[in-house]
Amino acid sequence: MDSPDSVRHNGRLRKPAGSAEGGPARSNLETEETTLLHDTDSGSGSGSEAVEDALPVLPPSLKGELGNVLLLFFLYVLQGIPLGLAGSIPLIMQSKKVSYKDQAYFSLVFWPFSLKLLWAPLVDAMYVQRFGRRKSWLVPTQYLLGLFMLYLSSTVESLLEGDGRHGPDVFAITALFFTLSFLAATQDIAVDGWALTMLSRENVGYASTCNSVGQTAGYFLGNVLFLALESPDFCNKYLRQEPSDAGIVTLSDFLFFWAAVFMVTTTLVAVLKREDGRPQRGRGQPEEARGERRRSQEETQGVRETYRQLLSIVKMPSVFTFCCLLLTAKVGFSAADAVTGLKLVEAGVPKEQLALLAVPMVPLQILLPLVISKYTAGPRPLDVFYRAFPFRLLMGLVYALLVWWTPSVKQEGGFPVYYYAVVLLIYAIHQVALYSMYVATMAFHAKVSDPVIGGTYMTLLNTVTNLGGNWPSTLALWLVDPLTTMECQGPNAGSCGSPTEAERCVQEGGVCVTSLDGYYVESVVCVALGLCWWLWLGKKMRGLQDQSPSAWKCRKTQ
Repeated sequence: MDSPDSVRHNGRLRKPAGSAEGGPARSNLETEETTLLHDTDSGSGSGSEAVEDALPVLPPSLKGELGNVLLLFFLYVLQGIPLGLAGSIPLIMQSKKVSYKDQAYFSLVFWPFSLKLLWAPLVDAMYVQRFGRRKSWLVPTQYLLGLFMLYLSSTVESLLEGDGRHGPDVFAITALFFTLSFLAATQDIAVDGWALTMLSRENVGYASTCNSVGQTAGYFLGNVLFLALESPDFCNKYLRQEPSDAGIVTLSDFLFFWAAVFMVTTTLVAVLKREDGRPQRGRGQPEEARGERRRSQEETQGVRETYRQLLSIVKMPSVFTFCCLLLTAKVGFSAADAVTGLKLVEAGVPKEQLALLAVPMVPLQILLPLVISKYTAGPRPLDVFYRAFPFRLLMGLVYALLVWWTPSVKQEGGFPVYYYAVVLLIYAIHQVALYSMYVATMAFHAKVSDPVIGGTYMTLLNTVTNLGGNWPSTLALWLVDPLTTMECQGPNAGSCGSPTEAERCVQEGGVCVTSLDGYYVESVVCVALGLCWWLWLGKKMRGLQDQSPSAWKCRKTQ
């Protein structure tokens, strides 16, 4: 039930702080969470004027580039909107009683952000020089995002309603939102790369802050805020005096509004913003330094060379072993992460209330990486990963108990306050285990990455980490229905294992009831598999810290 790799698979995948450094592929660092932390030198300035003293929170180096920082922030907000909307669709579909196999199909929507390393070198190397290296991709991509949102605004309601017999058209919805996610991932590559040249060298660190805060804000708008405003119950309870059968906004209205925002802002960026229009700070700066800065903006790495680097990294025995471990480490968490939130919605928990539980978690998500990083800063960060692993496994069983307990707590008017307090407490405890593993993994990535090609190296490891969470979640959703046992209660008792048997049961006056929920089977099996991984492969992963630094160095390719 956590944001990146649980109740989620709401698919928000973000970059760690410091992602603005590295090689040409550095713009594609993907992780399952973000620290939202950024250390800056606030600086006091000379204090020669009272006006400057009145703005102590604005570093002197940033004053000439505040517009660029705000532009980056807004571009990342736009990026988070389609991700947030994609994260809300599974909860909407669950309220329409779609199968978990359909949910598994839709979970593919969240894969592009984990796979964008495959086409990132193309975005980095192919462009129209006259128009701008990053604008060549950013402008058409954002126009396409706006057009797809405009198209969705006229069709999404009918796609979600279906034809009345078969429910939502999951295939069409998945295809459209997969395209949105692919375009958002491509936009992310372009914006990340532009951030490195839009900001001066002393301010480039603000790029990661813009990414973390901006994408989080966009996701919040597209997910939490939308689900709240779309819910009739929430609007009637908190925002209206006269009750209504509909929310304040519909999904079509929300998509149309943001489609217009994308089209207008993209036009303004295309017309008014030049890639080389960044103000040159430092009036006394030597011309040689300015020339160096301009030359660094033009540096690019060939597509073939980037792919060759990736292949050479994967072929290293230590990296190959580490990647295999990363791809299998999250199998034990897949049932809890991918299915729990949907099961709670199925049990009657309002989807907007479930989304709003993420709000009080924000302070915890900001503070946890700061606290945990004190224990992962040493030479053995994976020790923290290894110790947190069984606690996160245990939370999978706790989530299963929560789902089992939920129907018995439901009252006529909804759920009592103490129920949400229990859910919030369980969620918070789970966050501690999740962030402990996340921060430890990121620390180890930074420790072993060869600084000669640090960006490409880190991007590869982060991509594999994300894939290690995506494929088990999709598989977990896919297996819920086959593992579920249903029986017919009525005159002619029998099985309801197939649609034909279920239809026969209803025709004969019976009703299909669940005798064994596949979610509980998955929960136990996943915890057992995770425990086996921890006992055998976990020690092997922990032992990678004992290898010499030379085992992680990459031979330079020609």
